[in-house]
Amino acid sequence: MVRQFAAIRAWLDDALWRIPAEPLPRARAWLFRFLQIAIVLARDLAQGQLTLRAMGLVYTTLLSIVPLLALSFSVLKAFGVYNQIRPMLLNFLAPLGEKGVEITARIVQFIENVNVGVLGSVGLALLLYTAVSLVQKIEEAFNFIWHVSRSRGIGERFSRYLSALLVGPLLVFSAIGITAGVASLGLVREAMEVEGISWLAVHAGRVVPYLLVIGAFTFVYTFMPNTRVRLGPALAGGVAGGILWQSAGWAFALFAASSTNYAAIYSSFAILILFMLWLYLSWLILLFGANVAFYAQHPEYLVAQGGEPQLSNRMRERLALVIMGRIARRHLEGEAPLSADALAQSLHAPMRAVDAVLAALHAGGILAPTGTEPVGWLPARDLAELSVKALLDAVRASGENRFLNPQSLAGSEAIDQLLRRSDDAAEAALRGVSVRDLAASAAKPE
Repeated sequence: MVRQFAAIRAWLDDALWRIPAEPLPRARAWLFRFLQIAIVLARDLAQGQLTLRAMGLVYTTLLSIVPLLALSFSVLKAFGVYNQIRPMLLNFLAPLGEKGVEITARIVQFIENVNVGVLGSVGLALLLYTAVSLVQKIEEAFNFIWHVSRSRGIGERFSRYLSALLVGPLLVFSAIGITAGVASLGLVREAMEVEGISWLAVHAGRVVPYLLVIGAFTFVYTFMPNTRVRLGPALAGGVAGGILWQSAGWAFALFAASSTNYAAIYSSFAILILFMLWLYLSWLILLFGANVAFYAQHPEYLVAQGGEPQLSNRMRERLALVIMGRIARRHLEGEAPLSADALAQSLHAPMRAVDAVLAALHAGGILAPTGTEPVGWLPARDLAELSVKALLDAVRASGENRFLNPQSLAGSEAIDQLLRRSDDAAEAALRGVSVRDLAASAAKPE
């Protein structure tokens, strides 16, 4: 039995992960891609990183929910739509049933008790920090999923976060108000009495909640990661996450309705426990959809083994030569600088590997970042004077510091002579070859 299982697993690994010599038919290729994504998503859930991030967001949400809502909906008071807070919370907590109504009443009461005028400057700063910290934790979780090591600057964080917290609710409730206003028009009510239109409206009412959640998830997947997310992958993640979240709400409602035993055991804490469970499930679904969007945009991460792909020394040197060749070619032809994301997508290489090579070339004084957003990369030295040997030396020396370097590692004279002979041979083989020559001889990427 064990041998048969191992044989089946080996056949699946060979069929799914081996790069075919010839292109597969479109239907078969789509099937294999779907199976690869399903296996990788299941593996990510089993490894526990998504669940750990979701649990961290639950803790941050419990601390930040009242300041967050108080800050977001303080703007709505001036526009007369403050009374829409309760319906929105009731809709989100609908799977909790009657307990959701009680939790909504308590949260709204807490928000009404927050008086910004008596907080003072220090209290207002703490209120803003608490509200922004939740959004920052969400961004960190999304950056982890998208393998992004760089975070946004403090100024950009506050500008983007506060604009989302203050302007976002206003736009949402304005759209709700416009929709309600259109639905109350006499012409619309008369049209609803027509049999065919009324049937269509009933079924559209069942689909609209899914579309709204999918749209919200798609916006979050586009807005939150500190990288460029294309609309197609974000929509794919929004569809997966939105359908799953809406469907999970029905299942959780059945669970909450049958949770009388929990009330008998935990007493008044049962409400808090159910609320935390629903928060955890909601965050986990949101992160799961982000994972779908990531793999849809970066299929190069669909590999048999989990974790960040580790490059060998020769692959790191080869990647450095390819990256430098493309950057140098665009520079010589007067085209716009390439960003790390553009390089990763064009090379079908992991983002972390591209970032590591760019950081090594930057530390070696070979590349310099632009001041634009997204950050592009330009040659920092004259390409005709920059040798390929210096480029490879910069990649080889990456990661060395004053505590761990060739001089600090004890060795023998024979080892030192052997390494010097290898280095001299490479110097002789690459003598006279500049990065400009590399860019001129390299084939232009498609």
